[in-house]
Order: sequence, then C-alpha cells, then structure tokens
Amino acid sequence: MIRTAILTTTIITFLTSCSFNKAFLKPTVIPVAAKKVTIKTEIDTTIISFMGDSHQPVLTQKNGQTVDLDYTIASVIFKSANQNKLNGWLIRPKKVSPTITLLHFHGNAGALISQYQAISPFLKNGFQLFVFDYSGFGFSEGEATRDNIYTDALSALDYIKSRQEVQNTKIVIYGQSIGGHLAAVVATEQQQKIDGLVIEGGFSSYKDMGGQKLPLLGRLLTKQGYSATNSIKNFHKPLLVIHSTEDKTVPFHLGKKIFESANAPKDFYEIKNRHIDGPKFYTDEISSKIKKMFVP
Repeated sequence: MIRTAILTTTIITFLTSCSFNKAFLKPTVIPVAAKKVTIKTEIDTTIISFMGDSHQPVLTQKNGQTVDLDYTIASVIFKSANQNKLNGWLIRPKKVSPTITLLHFHGNAGALISQYQAISPFLKNGFQLFVFDYSGFGFSEGEATRDNIYTDALSALDYIKSRQEVQNTKIVIYGQSIGGHLAAVVATEQQQKIDGLVIEGGFSSYKDMGGQKLPLLGRLLTKQGYSATNSIKNFHKPLLVIHSTEDKTVPFHLGKKIFESANAPKDFYEIKNRHIDGPKFYTDEISSKIKKMFVP
C-alpha cells in the first residue's frame, strides 16, 4: 500500500510537472497554407494577406484599402541550428537610415503577426527591427520548447549579422517577458556579437516564475534550465532593464532581481501600465535610453 501510494504520487507529480512546464509556452500556430489573418487592435482591424513561400505580408483595412505604412516589411525564412525553418520580418523605416537594429525576442504566446506590435513603436524613432517566431509559433516549423527557443534565438542573431542592412548598425537585443529571460542568457553567451541588451518585463528564472504561478509547489514542479540571473552576472555590455510596477503577469520584483544581479553599465527604468507596454507608452524615453548606450 505504501509503495503504491508513493508510485501514484510520483506519477501525479511527474505528469503535473510536465504539464506545468509546457504552460510557459503558448504559441499560435499558423498553417503554412494560410493566406490571410485578421488582427484586431484597440484602434482598428487589419487584415494581413500572405504572399509567396516567404509569407510576405500585405496589410489592408476592412474596406480592402492597403494600409499606408511608413516602414517596409521583408518577410524571410531562415534555418535554425535545430534544422527548423523559421519565419522572421526585417522591418525598416522608410525615411531614415537606421544606425541601431533591435533584435526582438517576443513573449510566450501568439505569433509575430501580433507580437511585432509590441516593438513597432520604435520605428518612428529611427530603429530597424528584426522580429521572428520561435519554433512552433506562427509559420515557423517544429515544437515550441525551451531548448528550441534558445537555439532559435542564437540562430536569429547569427542570421541578422549576415544581412547587409544590419552589418553597419549597432545590434541591441530587446527581449520582452519570456523573451526578456531568454535575452539575458543569449546576450551573455554571445556578447561579442552584440552592442547592448534591453530586458522588458522579464523574469529572473523559471523557478522564480513558477513560484509566482503556483505558490509552494511552483518552484518544485518547475525545471530550472538556463537562468537570466545566473547568466546576467557575466554580461559586461550596456544593459537597460524596464519593468512596470503595475505588471500583473511578471511581478516587478523579478525584474529588479535581474537588474541587481547585473554588472555596470546598467540602467533600471521603472514604468507604469500593463505588462510589456513600455514601447507603447514610453517610446521616446526608452528610445533615448537605448541611444545613450552608445554615447561616450
């Protein structure tokens, strides 16, 4: 009876742990054959049609009129080191020649067709962006796992460094939410390839976040793996950590924990509003802080 109870408890704990860890990633999958999606925002409804093998987006309004953008989007397919084909967008402002490229690591849900809006406000301040979907998100192949998104992030960095449009710019990794946690790890391991790092709404470790989701058992059920706070201790390039005191998704103190573990030069920007809404409400302030990273 005792052995049976122990075995039952072990199985339940294992199954619960697997389910709990999978909950960190909630991708939206878009079928490869998809030709159109509808994106609803607080302002309007945009229809995105996809053209060709690269899924080149064309944005139109509900009335069929093409959206007049002040930037260009070049959709690309590149291969991750895990052999999955990933979809990314290189987004460039039309009126200026960018000097800084933001490599965006997005959050744990959705896909780049919606997630790019969380970083696109910076286009008006002259940044160019590379946004991409991890394995299992959007049009990207494969399964959404922690190991895969880590490999995908490394591969995305190598890919953009091969692009002519990026080679003469400063490269700053901008990670949001789970992408902020991931950014700390990738930026530290590849700091010779980048010029700066921004973490917005990021959490300190998977175990810390697990403890927030499920008190008492959360830390026990969560696999640690790579950790932002462990990695950031070895990062020595300019760092900006952004976190809202009103963040209900990733608690403010987890962002502070990353910052406190980091080396100088570093800056902490305390903001208000919802999770990863910094670019929406503080575009100019954050843009200025990023640009100051490279002022002697």
